[in-house]
Amino acid sequence: MKTTISTKGQIVLPAEFRNQDGIAPGHEFEIERLDRGEYRLVLTTPPKNLGLVDWLLECPDKDFFVPVESESTDSLDPMDS
Repeated sequence: MKTTISTKGQIVLPAEFRNQDGIAPGHEFEIERLDRGEYRLVLTTPPKNLGLVDWLLECPDKDFFVPVESESTDSLDPMDS
C-alpha cells in the first residue's frame, strides 16, 4: 500500500490499517531507521483494553463468567437516581 509524505513531513497511515488495528488520533508511534529508505513504525500506545477479552477467556476457572440477567436500561428513569 502506498502513502505520501506531506509538505509538513507528515505521513498518512491508510484508513484500512487504522481500522484494522483500532488506531485513533493521539496514539503514539516510534519510528526507527533500518537502512537508507527503510523504516519501521511501531505503535507505542496500545489501544485501550488491548487483549483484555483474550485474557478473560483464558481464566483457569471455567464457567467463572456467566451471563447475568437484567432488565434493559431503556426502562430506567434517570430522575429516580
